[in-house]
Parts: sequence; C-alpha cells; structure tokens
Amino acid sequence: MGFKVELGGFQTLIQDKGRVGYGQYGVSGCGAMDEYAHRVGNILVGNDENEASLEVLMVGPTIKFDECTQIAITGADLGANLNGKKIDIWRSYEINPGDILSFKGAKSGVRAYISISGGIDVPIVMGSKSTYTRGKIGGFSGRGLKKGDYINTFFEERDFTINKRIDDEYIPKYDTNIVLRIVKGPQFDCFSESEINKFLNNEYKVTNEIDRMGCRLEGGSIKHIKGADIISDGISYGAIQVPGQGKPIIMLADRQTSGGYTKIGNVISVDLYKLAQAKPNDSIKFELIDIYEAHRLLKQQELKIKSIYKNMIYVRKVRGKVFKYIAV
Repeated sequence: MGFKVELGGFQTLIQDKGRVGYGQYGVSGCGAMDEYAHRVGNILVGNDENEASLEVLMVGPTIKFDECTQIAITGADLGANLNGKKIDIWRSYEINPGDILSFKGAKSGVRAYISISGGIDVPIVMGSKSTYTRGKIGGFSGRGLKKGDYINTFFEERDFTINKRIDDEYIPKYDTNIVLRIVKGPQFDCFSESEINKFLNNEYKVTNEIDRMGCRLEGGSIKHIKGADIISDGISYGAIQVPGQGKPIIMLADRQTSGGYTKIGNVISVDLYKLAQAKPNDSIKFELIDIYEAHRLLKQQELKIKSIYKNMIYVRKVRGKVFKYIAV
C-alpha cells in the first residue's frame, strides 16, 4: 500500500533527519533542510520524529493515495488541496483510498513537508532514507519523484477519526528580511576587526544560486588578512565560506564534506530553517553570538518541541460535529 505520483512537482525528495558518520568518505549528510518543520510533521501523524517525509520545493506534487492513513503538511504554505479543496498546514488530515493531494503554488516559504502516518517504505542507505541526488543514493532510486512512481508506505492501524493541530505559537513565520545568528568560524581570525564589522553590518541578498548544496550571497565584499585559501578541512551545515572575491557562501544540507576556503562563521542550528525557506532576493543580516548562547537557544527549541506533545490540539468528529480539546 502507498501512493502514486501523478505529477512530480518542481523537486520532491524523500528526506529524514540525515546521514551521520560518512563525511570522511565524501558522503554528504543530506536530510530535511527545515528540520523543525520535518519533526513537527511527524509528531502530528504519530511517527518517530526522524521518520522520512516528502520535502517539496516551490511547486508541489500531485499524489493519489491507495490506503487509509493520516497526513500532515508543515513548513511552507504551497497552497495544499485535498480532492480539490483547500486544506490547512500544520495539522493532520484523515486520508481515504482514492484521495488526491495537490498544490497550487508557494504563498509563504519555499519548502513544505508531507508526513505520512506509519512512514515511507524505502531502503535505508548508510543509516538514512534521505535522498542524495548528486550521489544518486537514498530515497527513491537516489532521485526526485516523478510521474508514474509508486511509493510504498507502512500501514499502522490507529484511530483516524482524530486529527491534530498545533497552537499558532509553535508555527514559525517565514520573513523576507532574515536575521541569522552565527558563532565564530574556524578561520574567524583570518579577518581583521574592521572587515568583521563590515560583514556583520552589511545587508546581503540571496542570489539565484541557492539550492540544497549552498546559498551564494550578494553584497559588500569581505577582505582577508592574507588570503582566502586554506588547507581543506571539514564543512558543517551552516558554515559561511568567504572565497577570494569576498562574497559569502552559506553551505547547506547537501554541501561537500570538505573545502579550502576560509569560514568566517557558522549559522546556529535553530536558525537553519530560515535558509531552508529563503528565496532569491530575500535579505540577510548576520548577528554574532557566543557558543553558550547558541547552546541555550538549542535547548530552548528542544523544550519547545517537547511542549508541542503536551499541548497538541485534537479535533474529533462525533456524529458530524467537530469537538476540539487539548490532551493532558
């Protein structure tokens, strides 16, 4: 049982939390670009937070379901429709055999996540179901979904008369004016104080060169004290490289595992979702914080996710009437 892809959309990939421990072999971590939206989607349909979902870029797919299940769409608002009728995001919906999910186009953000109760049945490659398109591994044959594909899902028998949503306080807003908090990068001292201040005070624009691998920015150039090249070292998600021409490049989920350009900073974990939802011409400013504040913010987010479980709003249908309540 599962679903058939009627239209593949612009780019629809199977992604989970990512592939850990294979960077030494040149294999990217991959995984959901917007980890928060991915995790919350799984929570809404009763899955483990790390279960794979469909990551949808800009123009969503059209898919037809063959089984009773539940789905939730989180992240960007891409104009989701179920059987031709608009549905809300950040909540779960009952699905019946023959139901068709489609999308009209991006309204806010660029990446949405379709989570399916029970999870997606594809092989686990190097500990993950995530798609790495450049390596052609993981997901569904190592590529994006296209018309005619059939994706198997795991069936879990449960009460599908109950739908769930989260309170508005847990739903992020995707702004076109983005502030990214960063910590010092490993080559922070390759830049003078005046150039660092220039970097922090500049407003950059997201260029058309943005994908799952990286985000190239346009704005004031940053000069190095001696030069841009270093002995190649590891590259983390959110690393900000500054090549010789001085224009920053932020490395994202499908980044190469090592590189030889100086890294002035690294975007903190809790702000990476902003890059996942960024589009060309959005503005970006950087704010430097210390590692202790970054850890505090990460702990704060984990507590936020735990509180989602406690404050889930359930919607139950009884004789055609809808009742809402919060689980305690």
